[in-house]
Amino acid sequence: MGRAFEYRKARKMKRWGNMARVFTKLGKEISIAVKAGGPEASSNPRLRALIQNAKAANMPKENVERAIKKAISKDEADYKEMVYEGYAPHGIAVVVETATDNPTRTVANVRSYFNKLGGSLGTTGSLSFLFDRKSVFKIVPKPDLDLEELELELIDYGVDEIFAEENEVILYGEFESFNKIQKHLEENGFEIISSEFERIPNDTKELGEEEQAQVMKLIERIEEDEDVQNVFHNMK
Repeated sequence: MGRAFEYRKARKMKRWGNMARVFTKLGKEISIAVKAGGPEASSNPRLRALIQNAKAANMPKENVERAIKKAISKDEADYKEMVYEGYAPHGIAVVVETATDNPTRTVANVRSYFNKLGGSLGTTGSLSFLFDRKSVFKIVPKPDLDLEELELELIDYGVDEIFAEENEVILYGEFESFNKIQKHLEENGFEIISSEFERIPNDTKELGEEEQAQVMKLIERIEEDEDVQNVFHNMK
């Protein structure tokens, strides 16, 4: 088992704190997917994946349908996916993914969080070399599933790491291979629980307890912003 497994096990990042925030995040992602690929899940792989994610998050079906209808209406805001990069205290690299209808507001807010809590916002792309962007799929294991055989089967589709966790099998693959992996899993009868993109640090930095607390204070403040979708960092 490689970096993805270790990263997942060690990750202490506080994720979405309540259901309302989860649903808001998914609603924005659904809106972006519908505007890009249309409202029919059968012909829009990204929307299909997000509907699975919504189900895994216990988002009511009517909420999903409402998000799709809103996305095709003229009144719905156009959300832009913006990525911001900076350093938290003690040299910890932080990547902030946002979906916003007002990038000017969002960048001002994100910059203020970094400045007030001992960090600094950098230029977009300045820290991308510190992370690998990966496609991540959670699937239901079939009876008598052989992980090694599955890994060999999926290598040609861009999967480079597989491991079992509780009642799920987690696949990590190349970012560009998301659609290819999704299609193969669907065509071969695997039940996909959820799928997403993650940024995995190429190397992690170890800090003391007090230093960790300072970094987490900044990360948690960023995560509270309604425009923020995900926050990734390289703190061990």
